[in-house]
Amino acid sequence: MPQLHGDIKIFAGNSNLPLAEAIAKLIPTAGRLSNSVVKHFADGEASVSLYDSVRGADVFLIQSTCKPVNDNLMELLVMIDACKRASAGRITAVIPYFGYARQDRKAKARDPISAKLVANLIASAGANRVLTMDLHASQIQGFFDIPVDNMLAARLLADFYIHKFGRGNTDFMIVSPDVGSVARARGFAELLGLNLAIIDKRREAANKSEVMNIIGDVAGKNVILFDDMVDTAGSLCNAARALRELGGAKEIYACASHGVLSKPAVERIEDSCISALRLVDTIPYPHDAPVSGKIHYISSDKLFAEAISRIHDEVSISPLFR
Repeated sequence: MPQLHGDIKIFAGNSNLPLAEAIAKLIPTAGRLSNSVVKHFADGEASVSLYDSVRGADVFLIQSTCKPVNDNLMELLVMIDACKRASAGRITAVIPYFGYARQDRKAKARDPISAKLVANLIASAGANRVLTMDLHASQIQGFFDIPVDNMLAARLLADFYIHKFGRGNTDFMIVSPDVGSVARARGFAELLGLNLAIIDKRREAANKSEVMNIIGDVAGKNVILFDDMVDTAGSLCNAARALRELGGAKEIYACASHGVLSKPAVERIEDSCISALRLVDTIPYPHDAPVSGKIHYISSDKLFAEAISRIHDEVSISPLFR
């Protein structure tokens, strides 16, 4: 098959180097990350040096815009600009975790829509397409004027639980931690062949929530809480406590696509009734957090590597969504 965009080149910022290296190793035409240095000057400015030629190349830049969000976002923008000015044939921003995704609408007067602003920045910097995973709101794809492929982590998590507990295990139920995540949780429940329950809650302020009701009978069941991200873990731990104390659930497991794990998330999870939290490795474990025996990771390297290979070969990636 002819290469429409030149040889493949894979570069990475500093946000999640282990994942980027694992992805590059799985792509036969790359085999490794291309040679570059992404650093910061004393005043915090981002600096990028590319030591491999990208002229006419099909470039993939792997960078999660996780904490520190603004530093990692700026690294991505500077890398895109460097590749554009070096005459790259095509530039794909591979963003395993897309920061600012929760600011996707105006919740009150004079609010910004920061997710749209970030989409504009990435396109204006020179990216030709975006590859990401589990956007907090799927409509963010429409904020971009370039193609966006939004991968789903549910299949990775479902494969793990099917291998561990089997499919259609009647001792288990899937639980959506809030009404807004019902569609996502329903799809996950279908993959596992399980019934769905819903936590109905009222959120009084950012990162705070009050559980109001459990829709569904979880008494005597093992449950798996499923969400797209865990930030401070307040909602997750409150939901787990309600499932145990109000619903009468037995073992409580949890899983999510993105482990933001802002303080005091790790401590809350350790003190909660959650037996184990399974996360996808789109964001590395926070370096300043204590080691947790409850938090475990599933790698997304194979899924991203296959998606990158398909994009490079101009092959449909829709089979990866099934």
